[in-house]
Amino acid sequence: MTARAAGPARTARTTLELSWRLLRCGGARNLLGSLLTLAAVAVSTGLLLFALGANHAFAERAAADAWRHPAAPGDGASGTPAAVQALSTDYVRGDPVTVVDLGALSADPPVPPGMPRFPEPGELWASPALAERLADLPAGQLADRFPEPAGTLGDDALVSPGELVAVVGRDAAAPVLTAPRSDTTGLETTAAPTRIDAFNTGTSSWMSVYRVLAGVASALMVAPLLVFGGAAARLTVARRDGRLAALRLVGATPAQVVAITTAEAVLTAAAGAVLGAVLYAAAVPALTHITIQGGGWFAGHLWPGPPGVAAVLAAVPLLVGAGAVAGLRRVVVSPLGVARRETPPALRAVRILAPLAVLVAFGAVSGGLLGMRYAGFAVLLVLMTLAFLTINYAGPWVVSVIGGCMVALARGPSRLLAGRRLRDDPRSVWRTVAGVALTGFVAGFLALLNPGTIEDGASDRLRIGVPDGRDPAAIAARAERRLGGIEAAVSTGDGDGPRGGAKVVTITVPGGAAAVDRARTALHGLVPGRVATTPADDGTGGRNLLGDLRTGALTVLAVSFLIGTTSAGITGASAVLDRRRTYAMLRLAGTPLEVLDRARRQETVVPLAVMGGGSLLAGLFFASPFATGVGAGGALTLAGFVVLGFGGILGASALSRPLLRAVTTDPAPRPD
Repeated sequence: MTARAAGPARTARTTLELSWRLLRCGGARNLLGSLLTLAAVAVSTGLLLFALGANHAFAERAAADAWRHPAAPGDGASGTPAAVQALSTDYVRGDPVTVVDLGALSADPPVPPGMPRFPEPGELWASPALAERLADLPAGQLADRFPEPAGTLGDDALVSPGELVAVVGRDAAAPVLTAPRSDTTGLETTAAPTRIDAFNTGTSSWMSVYRVLAGVASALMVAPLLVFGGAAARLTVARRDGRLAALRLVGATPAQVVAITTAEAVLTAAAGAVLGAVLYAAAVPALTHITIQGGGWFAGHLWPGPPGVAAVLAAVPLLVGAGAVAGLRRVVVSPLGVARRETPPALRAVRILAPLAVLVAFGAVSGGLLGMRYAGFAVLLVLMTLAFLTINYAGPWVVSVIGGCMVALARGPSRLLAGRRLRDDPRSVWRTVAGVALTGFVAGFLALLNPGTIEDGASDRLRIGVPDGRDPAAIAARAERRLGGIEAAVSTGDGDGPRGGAKVVTITVPGGAAAVDRARTALHGLVPGRVATTPADDGTGGRNLLGDLRTGALTVLAVSFLIGTTSAGITGASAVLDRRRTYAMLRLAGTPLEVLDRARRQETVVPLAVMGGGSLLAGLFFASPFATGVGAGGALTLAGFVVLGFGGILGASALSRPLLRAVTTDPAPRPD
């Protein structure tokens, strides 16, 4: 048993030793190839953690927001009501202040998140940012609206670090916990007094919108990452295949070749994955400053957690190893053909049917996606991912066709060389341009999701809704008495906008934000459960949403271009290493370096123009059911893709020019 067990162990040890020797002793250019793979895996891992971290952060934010939206026992909670809860939104300097009023109905009410106990009547628990405002501003502009602070809310009660939140303890019979109130903004910023037995844990509908948008953004980022990760597994493939073919010809078995390839790829990818995780951890402090929903992020929310990080660190090396093994078919079946550098069989035209089938499927279901709610969202994500993968699958065939056209129409040596290159190895060329070309899909999708702007309303005109059965004139008279000493004009009338059809008392306050906040404070509690707000305040949620959509679109585009340009740079340098023997032969034959460099540019720019344009049109098609208009923002997105896409490819080509010069300086062929 000992001898039988020692056999596989010895084989595994021999394989690892041989893989390590090939990595360590393969020369400077082999080491450079391994470093390119490591860099590609590190970038992919870091961006994958960012995509996962973004979804984790939105889930944590939704959980932190849930408790402030009361749910009656019949709406999901159960048991005997132990407290009464109400929600309102006040403002200071134009920033929203979330106010949660709580009153106990029993001796053992539920403890709110972020607090050690249930608040006593007359207590204020403020978030750190609100406590700072209370200390900085004059009491007549903010502090006089609340009781004396009794404590500070913990992070569990907050959606973002800078959020302004106040939890006020009340007597359960206080008017503010018995008077009706309604949400006039549609953004769930107000909730009527509700008897609860526990704090709500369900996601509010407004947070669900953000989580859906985060899912779409993740799909737009993760799919190109999978393509980039697959390309990382095939970097310097020609050099590696040649070496493995030589091992096969001297007697190595297919299993030994697969084992050596797996060990080499997994070792390199594991190091790259760890480096990517370290880079993402270093970037988290900067990412916390990305403003969504009016605030930044807690660093812990952006970290996917130990299980998520462990899953990524385990999955990335395995996927890279699987990708490397999947490309060994020619080495295993025909090592002599690989060693003689025979041209692989031509790709089949059936590949183009895959993306066409996805487009047809999307066209068939796109009309009903909006009405399918979450099921429609799932269908959209699946079809978008399939679109990315099938465009990547058909890309090499399209590149091969482009190469044939360039050879037929060539009028100079550089175009002829570029065309022959595209025909002979379309997969390698596609790996160079795939990242930027697929970014065209993202740019096209986001170009049509270009919401307009919400004009700022008046910020000096406070309005208070008048409850049914109350006399507006009497409330206006009380308001004038409270505003004694503050210059203001009080009137009554019908509300407009979200307050349409309701009676309101309007107070016009000249003198700027400080004077308006003094008036807000003086009017606080004038009508229990009603807060004086300006038209500018009522538009805050809508403006935040539009700003968040733009921030999200720019973030996704930035990540996509980072993937594309990094992929182009790394795979371009890898291609120079793979083809160094061909370049050496061409230089020995008298081909100028400028011709070789011009051919390299043409073999990337022409496929990028065709496939990038096709991906962009596909993205426009996928966004068409949700289109809100192109506008200036959409036109800038499309123009930015064209400029940055071609600029990134040309820049990546320029970066690998010194490497091209180095491998052709001494054109004499060298053994591997």
